[in-house]
Amino acid sequence: MGQGINSLSNRVSNGEPAAVARAISKIEDGSTGAAALMKQIYQLSRGAFVIGVTGAPGAGKSSLVDKLAMFYRQRGERVGIVAVDPSSPFSGGAILGDRIRMQTLGLDEGVFIRSMATRGNLGGLARATVDAVAILDAAGYAKIIVETVGVGQDEVEIVKAADVSVVVLVPGMGDDIQAIKAGIMEIGDVFVINKADKEGVYATEKELESLLSLASRDDGWDPPIVKTVATENTGIDGLAQAIDSFCQAQLGTRVSSERRKAIARWRIVELLRERLLARVLASDSSVAMLNRLADEVATRQRDPYSAVEEIIQAAEN
Repeated sequence: MGQGINSLSNRVSNGEPAAVARAISKIEDGSTGAAALMKQIYQLSRGAFVIGVTGAPGAGKSSLVDKLAMFYRQRGERVGIVAVDPSSPFSGGAILGDRIRMQTLGLDEGVFIRSMATRGNLGGLARATVDAVAILDAAGYAKIIVETVGVGQDEVEIVKAADVSVVVLVPGMGDDIQAIKAGIMEIGDVFVINKADKEGVYATEKELESLLSLASRDDGWDPPIVKTVATENTGIDGLAQAIDSFCQAQLGTRVSSERRKAIARWRIVELLRERLLARVLASDSSVAMLNRLADEVATRQRDPYSAVEEIIQAAEN
């Protein structure tokens, strides 16, 4: 078993795409040996730069990510793209499935694209995504772009674990900016107004500026607003420059090390939560109990809080 893990981690370290894909599947499925593999993967870290891209659906994030990846490829850097598609809790299938990306990117050996979904399992999307990023880092991808669909809690956590967070908006999104500001506004390091050839750019920019003027940051960074038209490859160099500027500004700062410590703490808690949950639900009797309690809560015979208390008591005995 250990031999197989060693050989897989060595192949990942050599940058073999098939090995990278297999390693990500292993951690996504939580299969045997996943923890042993990740212990080795973390030792192979090469310090990749991780860019989190988020924003409301329909903002053109995929096109923007594709063009940014092409920009980095032209600079000779290998690029990993992880697209996070939160699945429906009912069907367990990814909303977007494994999307067919721009053909030129898909055929480029210097680009690795992976779509991640929760697959209806109990949590673990954020943790699996962060582990997938670690695998791409070990495989020598210098830039890793994590693109999330939507602005839910999982997505916010994932983007917080990136070195730089890019929030994408489109013109005419005044109400949406108000709606997403609670979760996303405070984590944005760079803001992009995509589809900037559409009407309402000026109003959206002013709305964004006024919201940003109310926010204060510990690191003194003033998040820039970059206008792009991804489909026409306009403004991509400006976005790359803004990302580089943030990276330079953060180098070696106290806030940067605090951020890394907060991310490390979050990773430990996320993994602990997943492990404890798996341990509690490990036996057939626990699963049967969960199903029984789910029936009782669904039919209003019991509340979810006392159901959880019963599960915890059974696990402690």
